Amino acid sequence: MEGPQFSTRAESELYRSWGADIIYMTGLPEAKLAREAEICYATIAIVTDYDCWNEKVASVTTEMILENLHKSVNTAKKIIEVAAGSLPQTRDCACATALHNAIATSPELIPDKVKKDLHLIIGKYIK
Repeated sequence: MEGPQFSTRAESELYRSWGADIIYMTGLPEAKLAREAEICYATIAIVTDYDCWNEKVASVTTEMILENLHKSVNTAKKIIEVAAGSLPQTRDCACATALHNAIATSPELIPDKVKKDLHLIIGKYIK
């Protein structure tokens, strides 16, 4: 789901009825946009709280979320350091050519200004 926002109890129960164990609310638009820009994308998720379905734990507060987030910062930094050191020098993944068959508009119908503005993203496909 897009966030940041807290779920209502009804939303929380709906997600649980779908079999969701985690509500992740900060990656939806970023992952989609990265794919469209042919950027490899990964995320690190930090659990900050229980959703409102769990009546056995305290209600979620901003302070609770921030405290749990701050506790996880050093771990996230270590993960990024290890991951960044493992990146390949060249890409042969599907991300690198995600737009190859995705542009449906005929090149001659795309205005020159749009081609220029989007050159970094579509330039290898549209001249």
